[in-house]
Amino acid sequence: MALVLIPIVWLLAEVFVAIKVAEAIGVLAMLLALVVSWPIGGWALRSQGRAAWRRLSVAVSEGRSPGREVLDGVLILIGGVLLIIPGFLSDVVAVCALLPPTRALLRRQLAGNLHRRFIVTSTRFTAPPQTYDVDSTATDVDQPHLPA
Repeated sequence: MALVLIPIVWLLAEVFVAIKVAEAIGVLAMLLALVVSWPIGGWALRSQGRAAWRRLSVAVSEGRSPGREVLDGVLILIGGVLLIIPGFLSDVVAVCALLPPTRALLRRQLAGNLHRRFIVTSTRFTAPPQTYDVDSTATDVDQPHLPA
């Protein structure tokens, strides 16, 4: 249910902010700001995406784990797409994902979330323990033969 409400609340918040920005700077300036963010998002996606791809290639060629570079690439992709989508709230989140200092904070949060979600959850033992014959005392039991 919450997954359905999140986009609706986000859309309502974007409309509310757009109305408030239009009241503050005027409708034409607000529309111009929304239109200008679209090509900036495309440019940021291309330029920062290329740089992230280069860092990923260097990490792989050096034989080290490219986890940081992969998360940077994901955040750059999210930031570029959010800049292309019209809206002031999405632009704020996009700028946070695109700027290196705030991207480092988001990367740390995302890495911790992924660690909890995949590593900790997958190693948690929720099933009852299986009985195991540690001393190898089990013997095979032959089934009785029934007359045919």
